[in-house]
Amino acid sequence: MNTTDTFVPEEPKKPAARKPQRRPSKPDAVLAAAVETARAGLLEVVPEVQLGEWIGAVPEADRLVTHRFQANRAGYRGWQWYATVARVPRGKVATVCEVGLLPSEDSVLAPEWVPWSERLRPEDVAAQAEVKAGERAENAAPENEEPRTGAEEQEKAVEPEEDAADGAAMEDE
Repeated sequence: MNTTDTFVPEEPKKPAARKPQRRPSKPDAVLAAAVETARAGLLEVVPEVQLGEWIGAVPEADRLVTHRFQANRAGYRGWQWYATVARVPRGKVATVCEVGLLPSEDSVLAPEWVPWSERLRPEDVAAQAEVKAGERAENAAPENEEPRTGAEEQEKAVEPEEDAADGAAMEDE
């Protein structure tokens, strides 16, 4: 091997570019007419009272259509049940592939998740500080002393004044 030769790595081969899958502009006629098949597929997993009226059919791909139905489920205002149906090439029978529940544009959704550290409000921090201060005060009290009642506290506060008054009387004598 000649030392003057330099190694040049080969460029990696690029995979063949795939054509993007085209979404059909109108649904397959057989699948678009399969509303009752889609409804029957949903009724296998959903009680009939929760399945509302048919909203429409959306083509997903060739021979694949999604039917949407209004959801009459408590707490799911604006949500829609869906059933995706498909058929084999040159087939005339629709088959249910998938069913589920999806939100629509006017659905009530939970707010976006916010980390706990960002959810703290000033009043939360103040309340927590008060609790910690109370715990520190309890821990700072001498362990060998018994806790005093309100009446004992008042007596203790009055005693030094009486001692001072007695001391002043003794000086006058």
